[in-house]
Amino acid sequence: MTLDLLDAINQRHTTNGYFLPDPVSLAHQHLLVKAAARAPSHFNSQPWRFILVDDAAIRTRIAEIGGNSMTQLMEEGRFFTRYRKYFRFSQAEMEERRDGIYIDKLPAPLRPFIKQVFSERATNILKRLGVAKMLGRDNTKLVQASPLLLVALLDKEEYKQDGDLSDFYCVLSLGMAIEHIWLLTTKLGMGIQFVSTPMEIPSAWAEIKQLLAVPEHLEMMAIYRLGYVPAEKARPKIDWQSDQRKPLSRFVYRNTCNTPEKDTD
Repeated sequence: MTLDLLDAINQRHTTNGYFLPDPVSLAHQHLLVKAAARAPSHFNSQPWRFILVDDAAIRTRIAEIGGNSMTQLMEEGRFFTRYRKYFRFSQAEMEERRDGIYIDKLPAPLRPFIKQVFSERATNILKRLGVAKMLGRDNTKLVQASPLLLVALLDKEEYKQDGDLSDFYCVLSLGMAIEHIWLLTTKLGMGIQFVSTPMEIPSAWAEIKQLLAVPEHLEMMAIYRLGYVPAEKARPKIDWQSDQRKPLSRFVYRNTCNTPEKDTD
């Protein structure tokens, strides 16, 4: 199967729903990390390291930690406080802003509270309704059912975390390596999603590092779940759209920042 690079870029997206239960083939796993290795890095230092997690017991434990982390963040209100600027609650708002995520799918009991979701009162109501626990359970199931987890790390020989420019170069290189993987999943009939909540709670992140036996000379940076995408994609109970992109005039300049680029059709 061939796929034009521009098509792969335009079709790139985050998979919010379930993957097929089929294991990701070893050939495809190796294709993904070999594609990552082709990313540019400062002086060809190749600071990235990866863990391919297909062991069911390890995936289950990471899923449990992820689900518990989401529940804690939701119940404490930290999730909404941190990310509220990205939430859009109508198609019109999404079309006007052209960024963030439009929450277009919600269980019926939650819809009356969506506009007030960031208030302390709404957080308490959602907590009484068990929304945080529901989201945590759903997240656990989603990660647990993913046939492959990809853990991205950086070698501290390059990523020193001392404010040196090499730290920036390492993060930049890892980002490009992950993008290679992301684009290749499109060609392989796969999907990918960032598993973000554990890294927002230091104790949860530390538990995963211990579970994966991450040595001192490596820094764990991110976790992704991957799998083959079913033909018919069932949406989660709470879901969103994020396909919209800003026009050129909002993020591109011509020659200096005084002149926004003109939009094209």
